[in-house]
Amino acid sequence: MSIKHSLLALLAESPRYGYQLRGEFEERTGSTWPLNIGQVYTTLDRLERDALVEKEGDDGEGHVIYSITDAGRTEVMGWFAQPVAATNPPRNELAIKLALALTLADVNVSAVVQAQRTASMKLLQDYTRQRRAAATHAGTQLSGEPGTGNANDAAWLLVLDSLIFTTEAEVRWLDHCEGWMAKRAASAGTAAKPAQARATADTAVVK
Repeated sequence: MSIKHSLLALLAESPRYGYQLRGEFEERTGSTWPLNIGQVYTTLDRLERDALVEKEGDDGEGHVIYSITDAGRTEVMGWFAQPVAATNPPRNELAIKLALALTLADVNVSAVVQAQRTASMKLLQDYTRQRRAAATHAGTQLSGEPGTGNANDAAWLLVLDSLIFTTEAEVRWLDHCEGWMAKRAASAGTAAKPAQARATADTAVVK
């Protein structure tokens, strides 16, 4: 997640101070990715250093107001224009866990898959309930019609859709893993039979 560009995007709308930026970000994304206020101010310091934002004084209550510069506006519009690079996939803890479990003799990989599927299905149900409630609040149709509600409500619906699709994909991948492991086990069993037959024949010859 690019905190830098997210803050620039909000500042492109209007000048704000740190707590306002954090609040706006979390409101528009449904608090799915909470921001630490320290992260916000550290990022603002870097953006100011790079001349992408500048301070506009304070609001009279001790809050420093930041505004975007022309360079910052160019930077964030370039971010929106470019696709998100996938050349370095983020670490997937589940994939790493299953990959390691498959190489360790004392780990029940099927149990790992079953436990994850149960958790993922529960999460999928939770996201679906949240989406139904959010759609009702926004006055949209569950069929996928966007409606004409508040832009922040629409943004939260898109985030929920992304979470639902991602979790559905995870469940399908777990199904794939289970099927793949079953075929692998079956193949290993088939390969073992000729080896056992040869061992029996060798024993008979020795006798």
